Amino acid sequence: MSTDEKMTVDERRKYVRMMKGRYAKEGRKEKGRLMDEIKAITEYDRKYLIRLMKGDGKRRPRQGGRGRKYGGEVDDALRVISESLDNICAERLTPNLVWVAEHLARHGEMEVSDSLLVLLEQVSISTVGRILMRIRQDERRLPRRGPRRENAVLRDIPMLRLDWDIPVPGYFE
Repeated sequence: MSTDEKMTVDERRKYVRMMKGRYAKEGRKEKGRLMDEIKAITEYDRKYLIRLMKGDGKRRPRQGGRGRKYGGEVDDALRVISESLDNICAERLTPNLVWVAEHLARHGEMEVSDSLLVLLEQVSISTVGRILMRIRQDERRLPRRGPRRENAVLRDIPMLRLDWDIPVPGYFE
């Protein structure tokens, strides 16, 4: 391995596991020197290395974060409500979610449960914005028009910018 190449995470972990046996056998001064060497090679922080030397050396999976509070039922409701209100922004949509959902349920456009109404009442503007962004990613976009072609007649007529305060008659305003 050349000096400019960096070690991968797995290579660093393997090196630390190999040095762990030597580290456990050594005395206090030698452990310090060994720690300096390992730190120089792996570029890990010293406290992190101490933790690795004391632990079992296995990588642990990340802890799962918070689960989703608003599931697919809210996504579907927001899709229907947003389309019925012509895809208005989240700031205008959020305060009106509950009564629009009840109104659409009365007309048979969507099914509404009590739990859905409670969730629609609690959802924040930023969460509605994130859900709407995710929903709109699935929709197809209209094709964009290309640049306009230059008109041949207009090309032959000379046009320039003039000063706005010309007192002489004969200029079109």
